[in-house]
Amino acid sequence: MNTAADSGRGLDRRTILRGALGLTAALGTAATVSLGSASRASAYGWIRTLQQGDSGSDVKELQIRVGGWAASSAQQTYVAWDGAFGAATYNAVRRFQSAYGLTADGVVGPQTQSVLNSLESSDGSTAHFDWSEFYSHDGSGFSGGQVGAAEVKENVRRLMYKLEAVRKKAGNSAITINSGFRSVSYNASVGGASNSMHVYGVAADIVVSGHTTLQVYRIAETCGFSGLEAYTHSWQHVDSRVQYPSYGSGSWWWESGVV
Repeated sequence: MNTAADSGRGLDRRTILRGALGLTAALGTAATVSLGSASRASAYGWIRTLQQGDSGSDVKELQIRVGGWAASSAQQTYVAWDGAFGAATYNAVRRFQSAYGLTADGVVGPQTQSVLNSLESSDGSTAHFDWSEFYSHDGSGFSGGQVGAAEVKENVRRLMYKLEAVRKKAGNSAITINSGFRSVSYNASVGGASNSMHVYGVAADIVVSGHTTLQVYRIAETCGFSGLEAYTHSWQHVDSRVQYPSYGSGSWWWESGVV
């Protein structure tokens, strides 16, 4: 697998966010709220406090952002992107809040919204991942897959938020994307399965700094991933196939089982 090179970017908003998130961990909620306020101009525009029983497009966006907090231990479950704030969303929000030093009450008010927005970059990607890290290695960007480029990009965005959860659960360890989206032709050239989730942009092969593949597999078991390749490789494949039944892989696939 080819390892994504460092992008070499300067002191942009993403770099500032990374430093600020580290400061937040040291200083607590007050720093978190300040960070969220500072980045509000280019962040998602939450217009209300969200809680169990609510529904709407803002609830769906919330579900995308807390999808990586689907479970507290190995469990084949996920947070549905259905716009209905039910028990699964409530519990995921509480885990997210606890991880980021907030009151874990399952209510998504200004403080929680600020932390959610601190993980968003101004270009629509996330604080610790660039779009380019997920481009097909043949230079086609997000084009040439089994679905259109815009759909691939949105799929990658949802994947990024789950990977933000992996990163947080791994002690804020850096994640390298060995392979993200693949064009159909590139996927064939590397021997990928014809129905690979990579050709839809819902899969990534990752390496987490300082962690064995087994450790990464175990973390991924709590993050709502329904596709996990065996941990015997030098990378860990993760995907969300069950949440995309129209792509033809609606069954859970944890190759190494529950570990």
